Amino acid sequence: MNEERVVVGQELERGAFRWFDFVMAAFVTILLLSNVIGAGKVAVITLPFVGEWPFGAGILFFPLSYVIGDVLTEVYGYARARRVIWAGTAAVLFMAFMSFVVVALPPAPSWTNQAAYEVIFGQVPRIVLASVCAFWAGEFANAYVMARMKIWTGGRHLWSRTIGSTLVGQGVDSLIFYPLAFWGAMGWTPHLVVVVLFTQWALKVGWEVLLTPVTYLIVGWLKRAEGVDVFDEGTNFTPFRARV
Repeated sequence: MNEERVVVGQELERGAFRWFDFVMAAFVTILLLSNVIGAGKVAVITLPFVGEWPFGAGILFFPLSYVIGDVLTEVYGYARARRVIWAGTAAVLFMAFMSFVVVALPPAPSWTNQAAYEVIFGQVPRIVLASVCAFWAGEFANAYVMARMKIWTGGRHLWSRTIGSTLVGQGVDSLIFYPLAFWGAMGWTPHLVVVVLFTQWALKVGWEVLLTPVTYLIVGWLKRAEGVDVFDEGTNFTPFRARV
């Protein structure tokens, strides 16, 4: 099937995309696992001339959700990316609710792992609120900039869209998450919040830049496999809907 330039507003058959569901599943999976497995661990690496440098382990994988978000918007358009962002938001909220319920259940006398379980899966309400708000706003900012830049560039210079949208999306994410989660918290000075905010933002953007060749490969393969190249001309960019 030859690749077809599709402008939003033209009819696309529902269910015509063969790989969309798999991309959505990958997005939600990485999002949930980054929050469950990566968020709770502080790792350390040894850098030349710097020494040991601690970092949140989740930073290795969470930015992949932005890469997949770029792929979704570039290949399938803003409306379908918006639907996936809402699916991810709902999944994170349910994960937080399930964690709260399971941790709160009284353990059996013979089960001695409650303390460890609370450390790993216990959710601090303030952190959960900050995480959900930052993810939602950051992903929508990322998708909006990606879609708009695709129209401005006429579909050329994919690298400028992936990096530009990540600069904005990760910036919004960081500007919301760190002040909302840690401003005024014990052990967190305003200076430390600002330093961590900009450090994490720079690292996430750098990770996106390194993954640009991978994004090119995935986008190119999906466009050929699906046979479309969606441009969001005339799109309603409100984030407050999930219908395509």
